[in-house]
Parts: sequence; structure tokens; C-alpha cells
Amino acid sequence: MTVSTKAAPRSVDPISAWNELLNNSLAKSPDFPAKFLAELRDEKMTFGDRVHCPFLRPFFLSPAEEQLVREVSETVADLGERVTAAALEDKSLFAQFHLRPEEERLARLSGGYGLASTASRLDSFLLPDSLKFAEYNAESPAGAGYSETLAELFRNLPMMERFVKQFDVHTYPLSAKLLDALVMSYVDWGGTTKRPQIAIVDWKEVPTWSEFEILQARFVKLGIPTVLADPRDLVYDGKSLSAHGTKIDLVYRRVLINDIVARPKECEALVKAYAANVVCVSNTLRCKIPHVKAFFAVLTDERNSSLFSIDERAIIRKHIPWTRVVADVKTGHHGEPIELLPFIRAQRTNLVLKPSDEYGGTGVTLGWETNESQWDAVLQKALSGHHHAWIVQEQIPIRREHFPHITNDGKVEQKDVLVDFAPYLYRGKLSGFLTRLSATGLANVTSGGGQVPAFRVSPKKPKKHV
Repeated sequence: MTVSTKAAPRSVDPISAWNELLNNSLAKSPDFPAKFLAELRDEKMTFGDRVHCPFLRPFFLSPAEEQLVREVSETVADLGERVTAAALEDKSLFAQFHLRPEEERLARLSGGYGLASTASRLDSFLLPDSLKFAEYNAESPAGAGYSETLAELFRNLPMMERFVKQFDVHTYPLSAKLLDALVMSYVDWGGTTKRPQIAIVDWKEVPTWSEFEILQARFVKLGIPTVLADPRDLVYDGKSLSAHGTKIDLVYRRVLINDIVARPKECEALVKAYAANVVCVSNTLRCKIPHVKAFFAVLTDERNSSLFSIDERAIIRKHIPWTRVVADVKTGHHGEPIELLPFIRAQRTNLVLKPSDEYGGTGVTLGWETNESQWDAVLQKALSGHHHAWIVQEQIPIRREHFPHITNDGKVEQKDVLVDFAPYLYRGKLSGFLTRLSATGLANVTSGGGQVPAFRVSPKKPKKHV
């Protein structure tokens, strides 16, 4: 018996292999970029008027990288749930999150089941030798519908047929996993309807409305009736919550707690129905506790170390950047005592200042991109108390890669971009990724970044012939 092995693929580097195949496709079809952008618009892949993905390569991660991300991100999500439960029982711990009085009132409403975050996302940077988280979106993470649609579009690109001959490629069924998580939370809440009526709830004018349309279509295709509703469309009659005349069993809440607090009259029906426990709402309003950026200050502050096991403390040290709420206090910095305000001024080039409760990059100030007077002005704003609590956070290493980018005149050029890699967690389990690209120091769609799908890839093993 003799064993022969087929010749190995030309390249075991997926990026090089993809770029070679892309260049061949571009040479054969110069109008390919314009057709790709048109297809994005047809599939509702827009954020306001902009397409989500002016890039022509997915983000590739290895099986080993996926396993690392799974272990660490699921640990952090579990800590979010545990710390939330502990804070609701411990006033001194709760105070470390710096919630506003109305946010605290909402967080202390039962919700009908114990899980704070049915859906969450950790924004991170994945490097060859490290994984660092920048923040935890425990409230209402966007992008899953876009990510899944992008993955399908890329799976159908002409170069993919040849790419999969060299590589095993895995994509992530985000909408099905999200729907499973929502229905499981509904069952935990006490729901008994086998096909619960879902309402995806947010303001009609948000730029992500097109994603709600994507998710609605996918949920309905999976057998669960789903409507889209603005909070102003909701009606609570003292017994049930309805939208457009339809009784709602399960609210997939995308309207932010910030808006619920700022526009109480318009959100009154939702909050009253939630407080009366006549409808399941995911995420619950207690998700605000781990959602604020002060959550990382709670994790990295030595005074809270007894909340965590030895292994969990090791994960926090390795993957969560040192973070503190900005105040005139004494604290610790990796075991060394410091006066926080002088430390912030002296270490500007290694620090970031952020409002504890904003999104889309609002207010984020990178110390290494500001001068001393600008930094001090932001610090004074943080101390004023007029804009709620702020945090200071240590700079973390970032990932940059070259991606083929469609220019305004329809050409394709390799562009050096920052890669923000954000795992989605549904009921605490890794379910897929949001991958954002940006030429600036902030990577989010709100501030003008782009998005690509993430694929797990590994070289195909040569087939053996006997």
C-alpha cells in the first residue's frame, strides 16, 4: 500500500491567497466594485446614507484565536452578570457604577428574570500575542444583522469559490443565535407561548433601522412573528403591551436607557408594562449596571478583588485595561499607590479619557493625540460633574491591517486601517463578531468607520489517496 499526497495549496496565508484571487477578479471585471456597492444597498447594508462596507476582504481569524476569544469573553460576560447581581445587594458596590438616580430606579425594577444582558458585545483588539478589551456593550449592541448579511454577501463573491478550495471557512449564524437567546430569556421570564410575538423597539429615525428590517425578516423566516415599533407606537392598557394593534409577548429592546430617561413620556408604556411584568423585555433595564464604562474600573480596582477567583483576576489583569472613575482620590496603579489627578496629568500620552455613559465614540479623548492644555481642559470637564462620570483608562495595543478599499472613484487600493474586533455574546456564549475598520483612532460605524464580516479560516488538509 502506498500513500500519496496532493500538492499543498499555493499559499497557506489566507490574506495573501484572498488578495491574489481578488486581483484576478478585478482584472476580469473592472466594474466589480460598483456592482458590490450596489448589492450592499439592495440588501439594506446602509447606516443612514452610507454603505457599511467599502472594503473587499473579510477579517480572518484562526481556530486558536477563536478559542482564546471564546474563553476570555465568556468569562467577562459572566463577571458582568455576577457583579450586577452583587451590586443590587451591596450599595457601596452599586455606587461605584455612578448611575443617575432614575437609572438606578429602573435598574432595580425586577424585569421578571435574573439575566441582565441577553445580548451583549465586547469591543476589543485581537493581536498575535494579546487580546485587550476596550469596553463592554451590555445594553443594546447593534450590528448583528449587518454582520450576518455581509458574511452571506462575501460567501457569494466570485473569488470565494476558489478560496474555499484552499481553506475551511466558517461563518456565524448570528440572527438564529440571537433569536434563540431572546426566546430562552422569554421562557426564563415565564413565557409559555411557543411562538412569542416579538417587537423590535427603537426610534423610527435611528440610522440602524435598516438592521431591524433585516432581523425582522430573518426572525419571521425562522418562524417567530416580529413587528417593528417606535416606543411611541406602544400601548399599555394595564393588562398587556401592544404595538400596531398586536399584543406583544417579547420586546427586543434596542431603544437605549439613556433615551428612556431623557424621553420618559414617550417611553411610558414600555416602562409601565415592564414594571408590571406583563411583557418580557430583553435586555432588562438592569443591564445598565455592567454597560457603563465604569464597569472596567470595578473589575480592575484592587478593593473589589475578593469578588473574583484567582483565575478570574488573572484574566482581568491580562485582558482588561487599568481603568478608574475620574475623581480627586488616592488609588492603586498595578499595585502602586497613586494620587489619581496628578497621575492623569503626568501620564497623558498613555491614557484615554471617556464619559462613562456615552456611545459611538462621543467624548473619547486619546491622550497621545492631544496636547497638554487640551488634555487638561477635558480633565476639567470630566471633574465638573455636568456630564456625568468619566473614566480614565490605560492605552491598549491596537491592531492594524491593510484591507482592499473601494475609493470614491470606484478604484480599489490597499488601505492601512485600525481593526476593532468585537465578539457578540448571547446569554453569555460567544456567537459571532462585529469587525469594524477605521483610518482614525476610533473604530465605530457612528464615527465613520466601516464594517467587514469575520470568518474563521484554516488551511485545508491535503487529501490522502490510498
